[in-house]
Amino acid sequence: MEIDTTPKRGDEIRLAIDEAAFEGRSVGRVNGFVVFVDGAVPGDVVKARIVKRKSNYAEAKVVSVEQASPFRVEPRCKHFGVCGGCRWQHVDYSKQLQFKEQHVVDAFERIGGLSNLNLLSILGADDIYFYRNKMEYSFADRQWVDRSTRSGAELPANLEAQKVNVFLGLHVPQRYDKVLEITECHLQSEVSNRILSYVRSFTRRRNLLPYSSRSDSGYLRFLVIRQSERTRELMVNLVTVDDRPEVMRDFTADLRSAVPETTTVVNTINSRKAQIAFGELEKVYYGDGVIHERLGEHVFTISARSFFQTNTAQAEKLFEAAKSFAELKGDEVVWDLYSGTGSIALFVSDAAREVVGIEAVESAVRDAERNAQANNVRNCMFLLGDLKERLTADTTWMQSSPKPDVMIIDPPRSGMHPKAVDEILNLAPPRIVYVSCNPMTQARDVKVLCSEKYVLTKLQPVDLFPHTYHIENVAQLLLK
Repeated sequence: MEIDTTPKRGDEIRLAIDEAAFEGRSVGRVNGFVVFVDGAVPGDVVKARIVKRKSNYAEAKVVSVEQASPFRVEPRCKHFGVCGGCRWQHVDYSKQLQFKEQHVVDAFERIGGLSNLNLLSILGADDIYFYRNKMEYSFADRQWVDRSTRSGAELPANLEAQKVNVFLGLHVPQRYDKVLEITECHLQSEVSNRILSYVRSFTRRRNLLPYSSRSDSGYLRFLVIRQSERTRELMVNLVTVDDRPEVMRDFTADLRSAVPETTTVVNTINSRKAQIAFGELEKVYYGDGVIHERLGEHVFTISARSFFQTNTAQAEKLFEAAKSFAELKGDEVVWDLYSGTGSIALFVSDAAREVVGIEAVESAVRDAERNAQANNVRNCMFLLGDLKERLTADTTWMQSSPKPDVMIIDPPRSGMHPKAVDEILNLAPPRIVYVSCNPMTQARDVKVLCSEKYVLTKLQPVDLFPHTYHIENVAQLLLK
């Protein structure tokens, strides 16, 4: 009888870490048996505890680092290791970029079944801290406390004595009932940390209670901070359950005194149970309720509910890559699928004859139309509707619109619906530019396109999120 010598749940084992895996984990092996390890860096030798065991792999967490990798660096943030937002902050940035390039290669080789890839060098970020133009923090009546970490786990005695039940921070991964109390974050600007401190102090002073889905009661839901990289305009959006004008007027007056850089204050009211930072009503208490951002030659108006790429400088590199891959000469018709608020459509509009954007979210379409008008762009048309329906059933609009010479596709992380892929194959545009935040679903879709009518010619990874495992990737496909 063969004895199973692979590690079991609860075992502590010594592991040499070989490589980086997706979702910020690393890989070690025990007699060929794969162990995915949280908190390790390739090149480390660690003691790790097995927390989950499957038939062909295990998952583990680092107990101690016995020999540090040459690529390991000291994390800048005191919340590192608990927050989950910056899984790779302990990895040298140049090595992060190598790992991300390899993730793209792995996705296209293993999932896409493609080889001999023409992978252009990844476009890294010039600023690897304070790069986000949007942060969303959650209120909770309970905080996450982990005494095994370096993040200051104990509730301060003075807060314990006051029975404080307002906490403001970020959800710990896979824990939606508690938040990690955040006192600093290195992803948005320093002024963002001052706003965070002010809002926490104000809500505790006023004894304003967080909303609890358990009791369906409370007032506070989210704090959303949006800041323009180019204009430095600053929006503070307090998301609440109900409308309390007196509270919001006091909040706004105190905020403007504490953080005079604030240019607009918004109160989003969401009275439903769903814990989302959108609602049925937005009230502006200061400013005009929007901020403005520049990408290339265009200025975009960003409201509280607008989607906008969260790293302005890197988004510009991403759009430049997409525009380059489109190889526009000035007389092409471009279809921009999943067009959002029109950022890519407007970015390429000066090099195309006509751009048609298709988007399923009505508010995004309205934003796109306003952005086109504000920038005096007259060759963009935006259509509201589900992409699959617009391409397969509700197609009357195609009668008055020429077929695309270039198709730019920027779907959500889940990629494209199979019927949408089929219809793209039927339309057979000469050139496709596929922009994705998930190389795995991108590779899946590209595999189908290439098995039928297309050739994958080149790939361009762009890093929008330093210290995370996320990577954007642009693919160019040419009709055979």
